[in-house]
Order: sequence, then structure tokens, then C-alpha cells
Amino acid sequence: MEKQVKEKNELWEWTKALLIAFAIAAIIRYFLFTPIAVDGQSMMPTLENGDRMIVNKIGYKIGEPKRFDIVVFHAPEKKNYIKRVIGLPGETLEYKNDQLYINGEPIDEPYLDDYKSKITEGTLTEDFTLKDIDVNLDVIPEGCVFVMGDNRRYSKDSRIIGVVDQKEIIGNTSLIFWPFSDIKIVK
Repeated sequence: MEKQVKEKNELWEWTKALLIAFAIAAIIRYFLFTPIAVDGQSMMPTLENGDRMIVNKIGYKIGEPKRFDIVVFHAPEKKNYIKRVIGLPGETLEYKNDQLYINGEPIDEPYLDDYKSKITEGTLTEDFTLKDIDVNLDVIPEGCVFVMGDNRRYSKDSRIIGVVDQKEIIGNTSLIFWPFSDIKIVK
């Protein structure tokens, strides 16, 4: 009899431990961090198709996106996109001769240097202004960001889908955790 009670108590303790573990995992995934898989080539060479990353979901609840952050957001096609923040609210943005200009000032994009050096003809980023994206756009609206993929020739980004409302941003990411051989923090 005593053995049966002891076995029931042990089973109950294991059940409680598993329930608590599942609850903690659900809270972490829903509110704090979530995994995402890179789908496509729009962020190459920084991110490869199939890379698995951790998305920090709390960073923008207490802060704002910064230029060059890699963010995950809900895109108009009911998909999640992963892109780099290029322009912030209240800024003008222009590309001319493969150079980014924010508020008329040239801005370096060091993460593109290696990629640009391999291009044999043309530019990585075609010339455009915000007006080319939307005739009513002089500056990036408050509460929005302008995003682009690092693979500028093959990226469906703000040049096509328009500026991204910050409410649509799930979080930022910089940690690749899979494949195991590629574990690293990207910038």
C-alpha cells in the first residue's frame, strides 16, 4: 500500500514538473523569443536560405528599431519577412550610384562591402528616392521604417511593399543557431 502511494506521488510530481516546463516554454516562445527560418535569398550573403535564427520579441516593446537592425515583420502577403532597417521615421532616403543617402548625407553600409566588390557590372542597389516608391512620400512616416534585403537585386522589400508599420515588426534577430556549423551573431 505504501509503495502505491509513493508511486502515485512520484507520478504526480513528474506531471507537475512537465506541466510547469511546458508553461514556461510557451511563455518564453510567445512573449520573449521565437525561432524563425530564413526562406529565400533576399538577405544573402548575410543570411542563407535555411538559416535558423532566434527572434527577440521584447526588444521593441521597450525600445525602437535602429538603423541596420535585422527585423522580422508581418508582410502584406500574410508571411513573415526578414529584412534590414535602412530608414527611420522622419528621414528622407535616397540611393544614387550605389550609395545610401539619409537626409542628404551619405551613409556607409559596411555589411555590403564584400558583396559590392564581387559585382562585375551595374550596381547592387538601383537609384531611387522615396518619391519613386510612393509619390506622396517625402519622409518616412512616424511609426514606420524602410526595410531592404541585403541581396538588393533580388529582394522584395520596402521598394515594392512600401514602408513597414512598426506595429507589424515581430522583433529583431542577430543569432543564427542552425546549421550548427554556422552558429554566429550577424551584424
